[in-house]
Amino acid sequence: MRSGEVEDTIRPVGRSAAAVPLPDGSADGLPAAGQRWRITSAGAPARALARFLPALLLVTGACYDRLTPASFTAAPLFTAAPLIAAPLLSRRATVLTGAAAVAGVLAPALIGGPSAVLRADAPTELLTVATVAVLAVLLNLLVRRGDERLASAREIAEAAQRAVLPEPAGRIGGLEVAARYEAAQAGAFIGGDLYAVQETPYGVRLVVGDVCGKGMGSVAAVAVVIGAFREAAEQEATLEAVARRLERALAREGARRDGADALEGFTTAVLAEFPYGGGTVGIVNRGHPPPLLLCADGALRTLLARDPALPLGLGELCARPDRVEESAFPPGATLLFHTDGLSEARDAHGRFYDPGHRLAGRAFGDPRDLLTALAAEVRRHCGGGMTDDMALLAVRRPGPEWPEPY
Repeated sequence: MRSGEVEDTIRPVGRSAAAVPLPDGSADGLPAAGQRWRITSAGAPARALARFLPALLLVTGACYDRLTPASFTAAPLFTAAPLIAAPLLSRRATVLTGAAAVAGVLAPALIGGPSAVLRADAPTELLTVATVAVLAVLLNLLVRRGDERLASAREIAEAAQRAVLPEPAGRIGGLEVAARYEAAQAGAFIGGDLYAVQETPYGVRLVVGDVCGKGMGSVAAVAVVIGAFREAAEQEATLEAVARRLERALAREGARRDGADALEGFTTAVLAEFPYGGGTVGIVNRGHPPPLLLCADGALRTLLARDPALPLGLGELCARPDRVEESAFPPGATLLFHTDGLSEARDAHGRFYDPGHRLAGRAFGDPRDLLTALAAEVRRHCGGGMTDDMALLAVRRPGPEWPEPY
């Protein structure tokens, strides 16, 4: 999803968030991983200032009538005041603004005597301002109803996100876990990026993916992939079998689509398995950005797929079996999974954000700290306006001081 033209800022809702130190020593007051986000427009101060504009027009109109000859009129200023108040102020304030505008037109007649009353255009000005005041009240009612519907739609979207992408527990199967989803579009809560973590009889398994496409079709595909993963992760003995189950689930979903959407219905994904009692991780990569392994000493390694495979949903183009690639996952290390919203984030000069370069040599004691700092840096890199959604999932194996639960 693309962000709108208005620059947006993100404000935490609920519990307060500590400022996160960035590499340049500054701090960014972003919420910690797992905290809800409220996306508000950076133009809010301008809108707050605009709320005083109706009163300013009324005062200006009154002064204009007072200081100019009777042949001059401030009716345009009195007409504009209730129209500006309608979308910005409450219904009561709009009614009061309209009444003040009508009074402003009548005041010269009451003060100026018969000569002002008998002006040829005086009745027309009064009728015009009164009509506009009534229309402004009706417009205010329509705007308030639209705001209520929009608020309801956002609540539904937020509930859908919690249902489709529930926040994983902070500790699963002895591993520390943190996740974050950031939508590029202001006011959006869910898109085509996905993640899921599950404790199974075979170890802790997870999936991070990105559905090709936009809109409700991508949301439906997210639900299909996560639903199939949760069932397959519990039942299948190998990670390869889990990938095949996801492939079949997407194939069934694609068969229900028509036209061009059926051709674009694929999902890049990376699946991982952390066996109980072992210091390794098994990975199946289906066309997704590779995960990053951050060691406790600051060393960083990109877990590139030695045998790349096509994304989920394109299995018919190349019938090749999946292969799990194992890597060491030492104590104190953190494995970062992400979607291309991170690696393809650009600054004003078109330069991509390189997470491998930015994170090399840095150590994070908690996966939530990693995601919070990473989100802050990406926002700064993009100048506050991202062009694609971003899903982040960090898994840390505790150091020797943590007893193994296996």
